[in-house]
Amino acid sequence: MKTVLITGTSSGYGRQTALHFHSQGWNVIATMRTPRADVLPESDRLRVVALDVTKPESITAALEAAGPVDVLVNNAGVPSISVFEGIPMARVREVFETNTFGVMAMTQAVLPQFRERGSGVVVNVTSSVVLGHMPLSAVYKASKMAVEGFTASLALELAPFGVQAKTVEPGACLTTNFGARALNGRRLEEMVPEPYLSWAEKVMADFMGQDVYTRESDVAETVWRAAHDTTGRLRFPAGADAVRLAEAK
Repeated sequence: MKTVLITGTSSGYGRQTALHFHSQGWNVIATMRTPRADVLPESDRLRVVALDVTKPESITAALEAAGPVDVLVNNAGVPSISVFEGIPMARVREVFETNTFGVMAMTQAVLPQFRERGSGVVVNVTSSVVLGHMPLSAVYKASKMAVEGFTASLALELAPFGVQAKTVEPGACLTTNFGARALNGRRLEEMVPEPYLSWAEKVMADFMGQDVYTRESDVAETVWRAAHDTTGRLRFPAGADAVRLAEAK
């Protein structure tokens, strides 16, 4: 029976991905910074493990607790919504610490067992922002574009050892708390400098008025498909809006 380790499973795409792999008979190591027993079902094939991807000692402890894994899904991420001028550099670094460096650190930690075994898949969850030019997302997009480039080169390095690396690019989902986390309880006018505000409000209104979105299940199913792909494909858009952007690109 195979085992998947998924980061950021307390809600949203990560939680749904954990449920999907579990429903397919896999062992699931569901990680989150603050473990909660109420978000995932009790099962002898599902374990919740504490993990902060920005802390090396936490990564080491989580992998020791997990034991051998067959697939790593780097899903944990933090949002950022604002014009670049309005984002403190300290926040820029926080976004990169989780979205980019956390992905790299988790990947580097798991690679020795994949390489020695001659099998394994790394699935890095990025975003549909990498597929188009989207305002109010400069920092977030930069952190995810870095992961896209990282994964493309990584895939070439790992191929001789029978190990694969993929990216899944989810679109926008209205049923996750991602937007709420980005706003952090604040109104848009508290995050965007006044000269940009009227324009930013229109951007957000247009975004909320789009006709297609991504479902959490779209992402879970796409991660599953990427983890099982044997064609050498690198990128997998997830959700109707992401697929539309990928096709336009």
